[in-house]
Amino acid sequence: MHKYWHVIKIGFSNTLVYRVNYFFRGTFSLIPLLATIYVWRTVYHGQTENVGGYTLAGMISYYLLVTIVDTLTAVAEDDWQIAADIKDGNISQFLLKPINYMIYRLCLFFSGRVIFTAVSIIPVGIFIVCWRRYFVGPTDGLALGCFFLATALTALLQFFISFTMALLSFWLLEVSTMIFMLFAIEYIAGGHLFPLNILPPALAHALNYTPFPYQLYFPVAIYLGQVKGAALAQGLVIECGWVLFFYGLACLVWKRGLRKYSAAGG
Repeated sequence: MHKYWHVIKIGFSNTLVYRVNYFFRGTFSLIPLLATIYVWRTVYHGQTENVGGYTLAGMISYYLLVTIVDTLTAVAEDDWQIAADIKDGNISQFLLKPINYMIYRLCLFFSGRVIFTAVSIIPVGIFIVCWRRYFVGPTDGLALGCFFLATALTALLQFFISFTMALLSFWLLEVSTMIFMLFAIEYIAGGHLFPLNILPPALAHALNYTPFPYQLYFPVAIYLGQVKGAALAQGLVIECGWVLFFYGLACLVWKRGLRKYSAAGG
């Protein structure tokens, strides 16, 4: 474990070089969020009923929580870096050393999320304070605890899916199209654009058996009390299942990819 702790420290050092860039990225990412909030305020203007079961405060809280969970779990440039390591032959050095490349990348992902969260907490925190009258708290302590658990699982799921997609570089010269296609689907089916439970019930229920809601929507829904009791337990089990599935898939693709790999550099 000492070598991986050293990787984490290196990740901290490398990421801190871009702390100003992360600060501005975190700040300007709030502009689309602000626009979304004003759109929903217009939708709710003069409304006497909830929209999709959400009050105005609940809807704004949803998008604030989406921003928080996305900050904690989103894969930044890890998939591009993994793909570049394969194409440039940089993974050769890991094949000759007693270090697991997946764990190595997971350590870098963790360190990057920690630094990005620490830098982004200032603009995001100020934004939440400014909109605090619309920010609702968790329904109870259990919901808060399950929210953190689901968020941790979401981070792992995001990483393993991105890692698997990047490994397609063993077969494809360029994987950017595949990554963008996956991101486009996840942006809609993951709950970035709108809460999934405002969809027709049959479609929302079907999505629960895909990995996409667990990449963002599920932790937020737990916090807001949209998922409780048996549905909460079932959702956590399904999310754990998807994490294990994509971990296994990543291991399988890695082993198959090494059979195709030929060192072109490194």
